[in-house]
Amino acid sequence: MAARIITAVSRDKHSLTAELGRSLPLLEDKQRSLCQQLSYGVIRHYSTLDYLSQQLLSKPLKAKDQDLKNLLLCGLFELMHMRTPPHAVLSETVNASKKLGKQWASGMINACLRAYQRRADSLNQDLACDNEASSAHPAWLLERLSHDWPSRCSDIIEANNQAAPMMLRVNRQKCSRDDYLNKLVQADIPAQALNSCPDGILLDQAVDVYQLPGFEAGEVSVQDGAAQHVVRLMQLEPGLRILDACAAPGGKTCHMLEHQADIQLLAMDLDASRLKQISENASRLNLEISLLCADASQPESWWDGQLFDRILLDAPCSGTGVIRRHPDIKLLRRPEDIAQLALRQQQLLDALWPLVRAGGMMIYTTCSVMKQENEQQIEAFLQRHHDATELQIADAPAHRTHVGYQRLPGDDVMDGFYYACLQRS
Repeated sequence: MAARIITAVSRDKHSLTAELGRSLPLLEDKQRSLCQQLSYGVIRHYSTLDYLSQQLLSKPLKAKDQDLKNLLLCGLFELMHMRTPPHAVLSETVNASKKLGKQWASGMINACLRAYQRRADSLNQDLACDNEASSAHPAWLLERLSHDWPSRCSDIIEANNQAAPMMLRVNRQKCSRDDYLNKLVQADIPAQALNSCPDGILLDQAVDVYQLPGFEAGEVSVQDGAAQHVVRLMQLEPGLRILDACAAPGGKTCHMLEHQADIQLLAMDLDASRLKQISENASRLNLEISLLCADASQPESWWDGQLFDRILLDAPCSGTGVIRRHPDIKLLRRPEDIAQLALRQQQLLDALWPLVRAGGMMIYTTCSVMKQENEQQIEAFLQRHHDATELQIADAPAHRTHVGYQRLPGDDVMDGFYYACLQRS
């Protein structure tokens, strides 16, 4: 199952999250964790494992046999990163080749894995001579990271290759953080308060959400601390009219209403299926949200003419700040995507700015580390709009850049994230 999931991502360019969502329910409970661990692990280290497979195979496998190659990568990942006994790795990987209907390949899989066991030291030394293989990042991404963050590039790469920690956001409408921490103690789930995030909790180890006390009753949600900072920047007050312009899946939308229930909040998204996620999250949290399926960059098709006190533009972006959480970004993104996303961000900024009332604010955020999507984007916006001023943030959520604030993967425990607060004069 893991080999098929990895093939759908690496060859067919499907989302890892979507493939796991389709595949894991088909497995027994005890098998799901292993399948998920293999799928995430192989995709996180894909460039490294692919390099090793090329050294071990006598000739490349055909396109129709990419599932076999990815099965081999699963075996290599287990040998390198997991505590599975080597003899079990070999026998189960060979057995899986037969279950793929390719019994002819069982000898090849066995030979490659045994060869890696014999040659591991020399092969791992060879890795160091190949930048893509040693870093488990594509060349174009290495180049961009090195250009934008020359002194931090190695830290970002190291952080990207780690599994992301699990963080929670306590629903203050239902429970205090201290009370919820006590519930976690009673449930024998080790955790601690997340510094700088008043509603945030960091778990020592990830758990299934349905093991979390009060999850189904809406007492808590899963959300990284970097995203939790956004609600504070909104400076919410009773009666404000707010637009969440690219709202799905709704984590920040729901956090705003948990923080200040007495606001007029409109949550928009272009994708109707993703709006459904917001509705489901709001229902679990017992929150009422006005939803609209529309293109935020075309307000003439949906805007009622009433100005907004706050607009949150959590813009579509490359996701390069959350690679540790979504490692398939390294396989799915292409260098030309960055310019296309930057153009989309510019269109959204320019279209939504006239909808902000005088004295009101637009909060621009991304989960990217690319300067083209972040500080350069906002610098250009400020040059185009002379009625816009960037507000300095007291108790900043991240490191100050020339314009805005940037958090990088590897800065404490949170995701990479960018924030800018723009006020209309």
